[in-house]
Amino acid sequence: MALEYVGSIVLDVNSVEVEVTDFNPTETTGKKLVKTMNSTGRAKGYTQGIATWELSITAVVPKNTNVNWAQIAGAKLTQTPLGSGKRTTYQDVFVTQVGEQYTVDNEARINITAFALNKIEE
Repeated sequence: MALEYVGSIVLDVNSVEVEVTDFNPTETTGKKLVKTMNSTGRAKGYTQGIATWELSITAVVPKNTNVNWAQIAGAKLTQTPLGSGKRTTYQDVFVTQVGEQYTVDNEARINITAFALNKIEE
C-alpha cells in the first residue's frame, strides 16, 4: 500500500489567502551549549533558551491587489495542507525584510523574511 505525503499548502495572512511559490519555516530552539572547565575536557550540558520561528516566503505579485508586506506586524499566518492534515498557525508575525524578484519566465515575485512569536498546530 502506497503512503500519502503532504503536498501543496494554502497560506493565509490574517485570513486572506496568499499565492505563494515557496514557504520555508525554520524553528530555532534557543538551546545553548554550556562549556565548563573540567577534567573530561568536554562540555557537559546545555541551557534552555527562547524558541524563535523564522519564516521565509516567496509569493507571486498579483496584478490588481497585493499585500503590503513591509507593514505586516502582529499578523496571524496559517499554513493549511491541501486535502487533510493539521493546520499550523504562526502568531504575532512581523516582517523584517522584503525583496523583489523578476525572472525570464515573466513572473514577478516578492521574497519576504518574517519572524513569529508563537506556533500552534491544530
